[in-house]
Amino acid sequence: MKYNIIRTDTADAGIRKIILYVAANFGNQVALEKLDDIEKRINVLSDNPYIGVDPRYPVLKRQGYKVLILEKNLVFYKIDESKKEVVIYAVVDQRQDYLNIIRGL
Repeated sequence: MKYNIIRTDTADAGIRKIILYVAANFGNQVALEKLDDIEKRINVLSDNPYIGVDPRYPVLKRQGYKVLILEKNLVFYKIDESKKEVVIYAVVDQRQDYLNIIRGL
């Protein structure tokens, strides 16, 4: 059964920040390709939400987060089995202090 993908405002803002950075540094075409790649990889969670890994930090694991690794970016999400939903909470550059970003959600 397919899961619905729900993205929070924080996740959308994270994607927007990544795409704006790529556009400023590598051009609009590369940014559009990056956006397409992120969208496609997130949508894979609809069919297989358990492809993500457990977070490195135990506190995030205890809170039920999974992590989808996209090259230099991390997608933090939770699976709601009762609603058949995957909720995307944040998309961040893995070089950021993502523990504090996620804890602030």
